Amino acid sequence: MFKPFSGDIVAMAKENSYYRREVATAQDSQVVVMSIPAGSEVGEEVHDDVDQNLLFVAGTGKAVLNGVESPIAAGTLVMVPRGTSHNFINTGSEDLKIVTIYAPPRHKVGTIHKTLDEAEHKPEHY
Repeated sequence: MFKPFSGDIVAMAKENSYYRREVATAQDSQVVVMSIPAGSEVGEEVHDDVDQNLLFVAGTGKAVLNGVESPIAAGTLVMVPRGTSHNFINTGSEDLKIVTIYAPPRHKVGTIHKTLDEAEHKPEHY
């Protein structure tokens, strides 16, 4: 069964140094924290089976949604409906820190990907 979660998710995201770390998962949604190093990006992708909401809590960059670019910084919320082509690019000098909510869950409980390369080679999706 799934466990409830309560905590300072912004602090957790800011302290996280891993590319992706699952924090909490329920039947229909999941909270994950991410850290994108300076000069790096998520890489263009499309999720046909999941909606994604991203809250940026530190760093600067740009979101590219269906080819349209917009700036991102601490406090920016980006909603990515399923089927949307998306990429998030760190254009700043510090890590881009993100809280992302997937609905339904996208990654197995306990998933930790230390780097983007590890995530690409060991996806651990539901």
